[in-house]
Amino acid sequence: MEPLRDVDPAHIGAHALLARLGAGGMGQVYLARSPGGRLVAVKVIREEITGHPEALARFRREAETVRAVRSAYTANLIDASLAAPPFWLATEYVAGPTLAHAVARRGALPADTCRGLFAALAEGLASVHASGVTHRDLKPQNVILGAQGPQLIDFGIARGVGETALTQDGQAPGTPGYTAPEVLLGGGAGAAADVFALGATLAYAATGRPPFGTGVAATVGYRAVHEPVDVAGVDPGLAALIEACTAKDPQERPGLREVIARCGVSGALVDDPVYRGLGALGEAVPVHEMRTQGPGLAAPGYTPTGYTPTGHAGPTGPAPLPGRPPRRGGTAAWVAAGAALAVVGAVAVWQLAPGGGGRDADGGRGGGATAQSPAGPAAGGQSPAAPSPAAGSPVGPPTFIKQTAPNLDDYNPLQHQCHDPVPEEAPLGDFQGSVTQASEDYLHELKPGQVRIGYRMKAELPDAPPYYVAVVVKPQHEVDANGRSTQVAANRQLGFVAKARDVYEGDELQWKYVVYPDDFSMELDGKRVKAPPLAQDPGGWTVVYRHAVSDVQHKSVWCLGFDAVA
Repeated sequence: MEPLRDVDPAHIGAHALLARLGAGGMGQVYLARSPGGRLVAVKVIREEITGHPEALARFRREAETVRAVRSAYTANLIDASLAAPPFWLATEYVAGPTLAHAVARRGALPADTCRGLFAALAEGLASVHASGVTHRDLKPQNVILGAQGPQLIDFGIARGVGETALTQDGQAPGTPGYTAPEVLLGGGAGAAADVFALGATLAYAATGRPPFGTGVAATVGYRAVHEPVDVAGVDPGLAALIEACTAKDPQERPGLREVIARCGVSGALVDDPVYRGLGALGEAVPVHEMRTQGPGLAAPGYTPTGYTPTGHAGPTGPAPLPGRPPRRGGTAAWVAAGAALAVVGAVAVWQLAPGGGGRDADGGRGGGATAQSPAGPAAGGQSPAAPSPAAGSPVGPPTFIKQTAPNLDDYNPLQHQCHDPVPEEAPLGDFQGSVTQASEDYLHELKPGQVRIGYRMKAELPDAPPYYVAVVVKPQHEVDANGRSTQVAANRQLGFVAKARDVYEGDELQWKYVVYPDDFSMELDGKRVKAPPLAQDPGGWTVVYRHAVSDVQHKSVWCLGFDAVA
């Protein structure tokens, strides 16, 4: 959740906007308040795709699906505008973290908690199927751990029985690692495919690991079709149920009633102390909206059935932080410092080649990006406080940060983006980053095998305190104490780090650069390990920017990556 921006409207229809919840491929999601005071989640289709017939049909079908599915495990449709642009729909707001966020922060859940969650989600899916709908994209990011029980969200690609499938670029629906083998092989996504996704989702909850490992989509999809699900270390009975649900043959998967029976739950999930504790990872709801003016998405006289437009006064933004002398000229709007915003995304930053030509990150040549537009869970949770330093650990300006928790960031070179988990903290101000490889270096400053990674603040932030940034580069596979790849695909190591620097050091608007592998190393088993060459582990490499308070207190604020070629 993050504050509204100047480009956001004050109202959508009759609903007063409070904050941004996240964004997806279809559009932006806001937290809003109805005229009667009810909290709602409002999804607005992106303006640039409103003229795309397939995208519009998908959005309208999502609204109709949410309207049709009435269940204790789904958020009800409150309001919608589907006749003319702008197109939007409003559903009940469910407070709580996503399962993906909760597991990323807490780790694997106990077997009994997983059984309760398994049974509850199976009951929720049964309600969805009873409405004649298959979800088709069940995954940890689409499960919200609400106070009254888990909720299934995002019916953007759900389909009723007998409906024509809407595809996108010829791709199978769903998410790699959670999409059933028959769907990946071109078959239909029926109820059994939802059971597969349910089993894969619970495998993630029970292990804290992606059910079919990490890597590019094609690699993960291949494992889902040909290899068993990862249930190493899971309680045998629970592991057997997960394996049954993720059977390669859809005919061999149990029905949802059998899943519930095999879970053998004897109490309510909301009474489980571990489940209740996960709610603490959620975010507090703003008491007032962040602002009251902005470009409107509906005419002032818009009044849907049963509603009357209303407005509310909101507070002003936070005051600048003390403790740093004012710098030369310029002002900048604040992004709340230290606020645990769960959604951060990327917009291309253009790098000008000789002659004025541009090249951007998504085009595969540049790699620059700026943290300006969010992308995260529909009702994501708040990150916990930074880890407390161990006894005797130094506290103060950081140098080389150390690993304090598993690093789950993973860059997908095919999609040009990082997967969940979302950053633990919003970057301060208008933060930008860039990644340039030797093959893309139009000034020929880099040698073969080198990568230049940059960062800066795009706008001055007067009176801001020091803001140390440590760049982390992580290969696909973990390394041993000699820096050699272990071929462990689920790399949970922190990665190789460069010395932390204050982003405001010197000229605060100038780019600051580090070069891989020259400037990077890792502390492993009490030994400092030099960064290996890229050729050791060709494929997608992850770049993480971490805000460091000390060597043992640091949070990820942004993730990029690049594709290393052998």
